Amino acid sequence: MAGRLLLLDTASLYYRAFFGIPDSLTAPDGTVVNALRGMIDFTATLIGRDDAPEAVVACWDDDWRPQWRVDLVPSYKTQRLAEGSPTDGTGVEETPDLLAPQVPLIAEALGLAGLAVIGAPEAEADDVIGTLAHRWDGPVDVVTGDRDLFQLVDDARPVRVLYTARGVAQLDTVDAAWIRAKYGIEPASYVDYAVMRGDASDGLPGVAGIGEKTAATLVNEFGGLDDILAAAQDEDSSIKPRPRASLLASRDYVAAARTVVAVRTDLDVEVPSRPASPDREALLAFGERWGVAGPVERLLAQL
Repeated sequence: MAGRLLLLDTASLYYRAFFGIPDSLTAPDGTVVNALRGMIDFTATLIGRDDAPEAVVACWDDDWRPQWRVDLVPSYKTQRLAEGSPTDGTGVEETPDLLAPQVPLIAEALGLAGLAVIGAPEAEADDVIGTLAHRWDGPVDVVTGDRDLFQLVDDARPVRVLYTARGVAQLDTVDAAWIRAKYGIEPASYVDYAVMRGDASDGLPGVAGIGEKTAATLVNEFGGLDDILAAAQDEDSSIKPRPRASLLASRDYVAAARTVVAVRTDLDVEVPSRPASPDREALLAFGERWGVAGPVERLLAQL
């Protein structure tokens, strides 16, 4: 069995760095580098944990809002579109002006450090994470602030999520017990639960009148969405009138949203091996140029 694979939900991390670190941090030429600095520091911290990984992948959004997901649920991520951007899958994500120039620098820094930076056409970073977690023959840690990736948790393999809600220095280790305690469901039920609950941050309305408690009750009593919908059609089932009516009215949405919410595990991406050796001199020069010499040195020390 392989050692531990560390999968970084890169955009989730650099957005956290951007909003959590003052934009007064600049390179010698005046470019704001708070997200760059934070991402390098985060990576050093994560690699330096006691359960050091055998391989690390910075998973990338080659397509932050794939057309196939938009076709299924047109409201998907519409609230993140830049003003005036088309609402189809060609729309541009609204990115803070001070963050946009840092994104290619983050990719460059990670590449110089010898870390794999992997995306895929028509796929989000979540799909890259799902595919690599599915194929890796060993334990997997997924670092993210995105609850959707809780669907990957599997104690048997094991796959766990290192959840950044409280920060990278205070990661929540999300395993099956954590999900049971938080949501009252098993990880295998998370997609069905999330489809009904909805997620305003992703433009997913969910099923009207069904919140977290009702969604958990339904999956625990009836199982998957097909079984829940079948129970909704059975007037003798225990589903109360309001959620029953909502489920029956939302059948088309449920069928589409379950595909949108489920991360892909079938992308054509290469399963990584051990990290490549960092280009030490180039990375040190990068650190001097962009005013992040200290974080670069800390990252090199961990590598």
